[in-house]
Amino acid sequence: MDAIARLAAALKQRVMLMKAASFALIGLINTVIDLGVFLLARNVFGLALVLANVLAWFVAVAFSYVMNSSVTFAAESGRKLTWRAYAGFVASGAVGVTASTATLVVLSYVMPELAAKLAAIGVSFLVNFSLSHFVVFRHRHPRA
Repeated sequence: MDAIARLAAALKQRVMLMKAASFALIGLINTVIDLGVFLLARNVFGLALVLANVLAWFVAVAFSYVMNSSVTFAAESGRKLTWRAYAGFVASGAVGVTASTATLVVLSYVMPELAAKLAAIGVSFLVNFSLSHFVVFRHRHPRA
C-alpha cells in the first residue's frame, strides 16, 4: 500500500511539473506578446508606464486563456472556453497584473525599465500559475 501511495504522489508531482512546463512555454509566447505591446505602447504611442503595462497585459491575457484552457489545463476545463472561466481567469490575472505592475514601478526606480519589466514578468508568472492551478482550473469532483 505504501508503494502505491508513493507512486501516486510521484505521478501527481510529475503532472504538476508538466503543467508548470506547459504554462511556462505558453508564458514565453505570452511574454513576447506582452513585451511587444508594452514596447509599442511606450515607444511608438508614448503611453504612460502603467497604462502601457496594463494594455500589454490585456492583449496577452486572451491568448493565454485560450492556450491554457486548451493545453495546460485541458483536463480541468474539458477544452471548453466559457465566459465564466474566462472571467475567472481575467480576475485571477488581475492579481497577477497588479503584482507585476507594482514590481515594475518599484524596480523602475533602481534599474533600467526593460530589466524591471522582465523582473515583473517573472513575478507575474509565479502569481498567475499559482492562481490558475489552485483556483481557476482546480479539479472539481463531480457531485454525487
